[in-house]
Amino acid sequence: MSNRVIRTGHLKIGPGRPCFLIAEVGVNHNGDMTLARSLIDAARAAGADAVKFQTFKSEQVIAAEAPKAAYQKRSTGADESQLDMVRALELPDRAFAELQRHACDQGILFFSTPFDHHSVDLLATLEVPLFKIPSGEITNHPLLAHVARQGKPVILSTGMATLAEVDEAVRVLRQAGCEDLALLQCTSNYPADPKSANLRAIPMMAGAFGVPVGYSDHTPGLESAFAAVALGACIVEKHFTLDKALPGPDHTASITPDEMTALARGIRIVESALGDGIKAPVPEEADTRAVARRSLYLKRDLAAGQLIGEADLIALRPSGGIPPNLIQLVVGRTTKQALRQGGKVSWQDLA
Repeated sequence: MSNRVIRTGHLKIGPGRPCFLIAEVGVNHNGDMTLARSLIDAARAAGADAVKFQTFKSEQVIAAEAPKAAYQKRSTGADESQLDMVRALELPDRAFAELQRHACDQGILFFSTPFDHHSVDLLATLEVPLFKIPSGEITNHPLLAHVARQGKPVILSTGMATLAEVDEAVRVLRQAGCEDLALLQCTSNYPADPKSANLRAIPMMAGAFGVPVGYSDHTPGLESAFAAVALGACIVEKHFTLDKALPGPDHTASITPDEMTALARGIRIVESALGDGIKAPVPEEADTRAVARRSLYLKRDLAAGQLIGEADLIALRPSGGIPPNLIQLVVGRTTKQALRQGGKVSWQDLA
């Protein structure tokens, strides 16, 4: 199967198409709908193509004894459980229809990551254009199959996974009916060290699975995302916040509206810089080419009928005459008429 382009809403995602830029709001709304709407507005203004939330029923995802991850303890403390932390970030079902309407009004694509069957069904009733499956669910094959059965494009993050686990997840999705699939390279730490980004997995997975591959970026800064696009990433996802100092598990590893604006602008510059891969001069090089390249000139006066030797010639700027790579076609020829030192040699001068 080739790296097919997948369609979602009015957008096409895949090789040869503009990189699909996702502002990952996730739970950075902190359970506040006003903040959630403001994040949608800011993502649209910053140039993101889509805004993504997370949809879950806490008790269907997290056991009471589940510990917090180390990054969650750093950002929210260790006193409460993971379940208590997530409960405070859970939005009611009705919120997602409202957020979807608001995103539509703002002209930005809305979708969400479901963490349980109920949430998949809820998003399906909203007719979201695609589903995102997070890295932590890659071995949750029942959830993957339930998502695939909705008949929508699926983006699957692959953080923490081996290639064999990715292969198994792709097989489950395909067997359950998923036709439009994209993968994301991801390092599941917040923030992630750029040294652990392993961006070369992007072209590797594209070749191995024949699907569009992108990058879910948890590293500080924007450099890793730009490098991912240069390596062929069709999607870039980055956590998004209005203020990194807000309380909550993901704000400190998110980017602000100004950074999202810079990310969107930089991605488009990188895309334009990639070109078509055909090595040829471009029009804007014409002036420099004329000035910087050289032609053959005479180092001394030559009489008519005189044999031209290599010592009689020098390569000087500008171009426009006989280029120096053709010097052997000039050496050994005779002059048709007398030529002066410092003159540019032309084919008409040679017998």
